[in-house]
Amino acid sequence: MASRETARPRPRVVIIGAGFAGLSAARELARHDVDIVLIDKQNHHLFQPLLYQVATAGLSPADIAQPIRSIVRKQPRTQVLLDSVEGIDKAARSIRLASGAMLDYDALLIATGARHSYFGAGWADRAPGIKTIDDAISVRRTILLALERAETSRQEHLAERVEYLTFVVVGGGPTGVEMAGAIAELTRAAAEAEFPHITRHCVRIILVQSEQRLLPSFPASLGGAAQRALEALGVQVRLGCRVTAIDDDGVIIGDQRIAAITVIWAAGVSASPAATWLDATADRAGRVIVGADLTVPGHPDIFVCGDTAAVIDASGKSVPGIAPAAKQMGRHAARTAVARLLGKQSPGAFRYQGFGNLATIGRKYAVVDFGWLRLSGLLAWLLWSAAHIYFLIGFRNRLIVCANWAWNYVTFDRGARLITGIDRQV
Repeated sequence: MASRETARPRPRVVIIGAGFAGLSAARELARHDVDIVLIDKQNHHLFQPLLYQVATAGLSPADIAQPIRSIVRKQPRTQVLLDSVEGIDKAARSIRLASGAMLDYDALLIATGARHSYFGAGWADRAPGIKTIDDAISVRRTILLALERAETSRQEHLAERVEYLTFVVVGGGPTGVEMAGAIAELTRAAAEAEFPHITRHCVRIILVQSEQRLLPSFPASLGGAAQRALEALGVQVRLGCRVTAIDDDGVIIGDQRIAAITVIWAAGVSASPAATWLDATADRAGRVIVGADLTVPGHPDIFVCGDTAAVIDASGKSVPGIAPAAKQMGRHAARTAVARLLGKQSPGAFRYQGFGNLATIGRKYAVVDFGWLRLSGLLAWLLWSAAHIYFLIGFRNRLIVCANWAWNYVTFDRGARLITGIDRQV
C-alpha cells in the first residue's frame, strides 16, 4: 500500500487491536458509510475474563476465543489484517506495519490492551502471567507437570515433592483471587481423585497481596468474604506482604524464602507501547492520557480506548480497566469518529456507566458489587456465571462453556487437563 492514497470512495477508519474495545468500535462503525481496517497480531478475539480457567484446565482455549474474520464476516466493508504496528506518522496519517506495508487513515482507533508489569524486576520467565492463550497453556502445563512430578517423587525426595506441590499466586485483585481459587479446586479435588499419592493436605497454595485486604476495588466487606472463601478452600492468604525476589528456587516474601516450582503473576499490568508510537503523554502504567472525547490531545482524528488509555470521564471519575468499560469506550470513539468524518452531531464527552464488579472463588462462590446490591456466596456465583456466559462471543461458545460448568459442578471433573508443548519450566 502507498503511504497516502489520493482518492477513496469512503473515509477509512483503522482500528488497531481486536479486543473488547476494538470489536465494539468495528461493530458500531459497520452501521455507517465508512471503510474499516481491523489490525491484530492474533487471528482471534479472546474473552480474557475466563482465561484463568484455561490455565487451570477448566476450559479449552477454543471455548473462549473466536476467529476475528468469523466475527466480522457479515460486515462487508471491514478488512482484517493479521499484522502488528511498528510506528505511526501522525502528520501523514499513516501507519507502518511489521509486514512493511504503509496504511493510511482518516481516523485511527488504538485499543491494543495491556501486558504484564513486574515493576522493573526481571521475573517474567519465572513468574508468568496470563494475558494470551499461549500464556494460559504454559501455566496449565506447569501446574499439571508439577502434579505429575510430585506423584512420582519418592519419599526420599520429600523436599522436591514439597516444592512441586507449592503454588504461589502474586496479586490479590480479581485475577489473583480467581486463579488461587481455581488452583485450589484443581489440585484438591480432581488431583486427589486421580493421583493416589497426593491428598489435599499435601498441597500448599499461597496468595500474596501487598495491600491489607483482597479485592481493593470492591467494598471491604466483600474483600473479607473472598478471603474467608479462599481460606475455606485451603489457600493461605498473606496480606500486607511483598515479593522481594523470584528465582529458580522459589520466591522470597519479605524475609521468608518459599520453595515453589509454580509462581503465577497477577500483580500488575502496563499498557502496550501506543504512547511511544504516538509520542504522547502517558501515566505511570504507560497508558495514553486522553481527552474527554477519548482523543489524543491535539489530534482529534486519533482515539485511544480500553486498557491502553488513562480516562477521566465526564463525571470526573477514573474509568476502570475492565471489559464493559472498554466496550463503552470503543462504541463512543466510533460514534465520535463517524460524526467528524460524515458531518454528524458529535456525542460529546465520554461518560462511563458502571454496572458493578464481580469475582468468583471456586466452583460455587463469588462476590458481586452492584453498588446498590452486594452479594456473596452461591447466588453471587450464579450471577457471575450468567454475566460471563452472556458476554461471550458466539452461541457455540456460550453453549459449550455452560455445559462444561454444569458438568464440572456435578462431577468435579476438569476435562481440559492436557499437557502439551515442550517442558521448559519443570
